[in-house]
Amino acid sequence: MAGQGTPATALLAKRKITHSTHPYDVSPDAPNYGALVAAALGVPPERVFKSLVTEVDGGLTVAVVPVTGELDLKALAAAAGGKRATMADRAVAERATGYVRGGISPLGQRRRLPTVVDSSALDHPTVYVSAGRRGLQLQLSPADLVALTDAVTAPIAAG
Repeated sequence: MAGQGTPATALLAKRKITHSTHPYDVSPDAPNYGALVAAALGVPPERVFKSLVTEVDGGLTVAVVPVTGELDLKALAAAAGGKRATMADRAVAERATGYVRGGISPLGQRRRLPTVVDSSALDHPTVYVSAGRRGLQLQLSPADLVALTDAVTAPIAAG
């Protein structure tokens, strides 16, 4: 599809990782954004994951959790080997990843950040994550997601 390339899709193509892209049309300001994205894609919401940039003990860390829940900051801090986690400032997150809010992908970031993927991702044959821009999701195996991000898996989602 012309114009669909992002650093995330380029990384997958370069590494010859099996994946597919899925465009959707949901306002990034819509309440319950993740559930609306899942509905637009026609997939169960527990298979759609959001990438949240956080600070763990002052260093940036990406948390990848299902859109159906919230991030458990204490569980994230423990999984990342830290004591305290908070959400990163939006401008800091965008500058570090090279992506805009609502389109932050765990793949192909400007600066590769430590990543923790919620262990529920391993329950699915494939999962959906942002492809690196609003309105485009990537579908890939959770094993490939973990390998490409050198992620730790842990139960970091609440709710």
